[in-house]
Amino acid sequence: MTNSLRPHGSDPRTPLPPARPAADGVPTPRDPHRPPGSPAVNGSPAARPAKQRDAFFDNAKYLAIVLVAMGHAWEPLTDHSRAAEALYMVVYTFHMPAFILISGYFSRSFDMRPDRLQRLITGVAVPYAVFEVAYSLFKRWADDDPGHPISLLDPWYLTWFLVALFVWRLTTPLWKVVRHPVPLALVIACLASVSPDIGDDLDLQRVLQFLPFFVVGLFMKPEHFRRLRGRAVRTLSVPVMAAAVAFAYWAGPRMNSAWFYHRDSAQELGAPWWVGVVMTLALFGCSMVLTGCFLAWVPRRRMWFTVLGAGTLYGYLLHGFLAKGSRFWGWYDHAWAQQVWGEVAATVVAAAVITVLCTPPVRRVFRFVMEPELKWAFRTVGAGAREKGA
Repeated sequence: MTNSLRPHGSDPRTPLPPARPAADGVPTPRDPHRPPGSPAVNGSPAARPAKQRDAFFDNAKYLAIVLVAMGHAWEPLTDHSRAAEALYMVVYTFHMPAFILISGYFSRSFDMRPDRLQRLITGVAVPYAVFEVAYSLFKRWADDDPGHPISLLDPWYLTWFLVALFVWRLTTPLWKVVRHPVPLALVIACLASVSPDIGDDLDLQRVLQFLPFFVVGLFMKPEHFRRLRGRAVRTLSVPVMAAAVAFAYWAGPRMNSAWFYHRDSAQELGAPWWVGVVMTLALFGCSMVLTGCFLAWVPRRRMWFTVLGAGTLYGYLLHGFLAKGSRFWGWYDHAWAQQVWGEVAATVVAAAVITVLCTPPVRRVFRFVMEPELKWAFRTVGAGAREKGA
């Protein structure tokens, strides 16, 4: 039988050419001489170690989410502390853009393959619905606001990001076929910034105004991040970040911080329409520069907090109850909040809380909400369908 598979006239002693390594996502052929159930060898799928997470991106996500929590802790302090206001403005310039850019980078392979659509629903749409209802009920109780509506069309507080991520990922195939995707995304963001009629449904202002950062992430490559971590960029990022803090300290009393939220049009902020275009482009440039400075100092090796990078969405959504509750319950109305040590304490507590909420034990408790399988809700996707889209 083996002779029938050998090319006619070939020398049986001639060695076969070495096998080519399998492409990513394509399984290697099974060894015909290996009995079923025996360990795989020579690079077969069972012998291949599981794909490891990149420590750099997990570190970046964790540090970015810590800055998100710190920013929420600083917001009530900005009325009386110019230093807190300056730090708040600088962090809000780049913390969500950095998070969105990384989200775009990891959405590069997204297509309309059934299993990926299922993960989009279970990992984004379902948590949005659950936390939108939970936040609305929390506001009714903690803020004594029984009339607060429960509406999946009007995201409240942090849930806007899940709506945006859902929309951005669905549009990923479109960005891969258009020419000049980043300029086009910027045009869309500028048009949104001068269109007050968009309204609040699904927080589309934020979806459209933050869109360019997601599109940039879609087209970034590993070498771009390696260049950001070069010695020259790291050295230059220090004075750039210092200059940003100094400028924010000067601009704080003179500027409306609502521009950093990207949730309103220029007209809604009391400015002429053309200011929306200028501010959109200016903030995009500043955000990209400061995001680069931030990423330049993210550690590349595994750190004690690297494992927490896998749980940043847990920390993001769960810490909102404490962040909002601290306002509802008047914690910042006490005298301690007017002192420097109080501002430092609020910062430390925010970092500690978000760190705990990203830990594996918390993820295990809330996985049924954040990453439900919902096998009963979907048709079975065969291996052939998954391979076809790989």
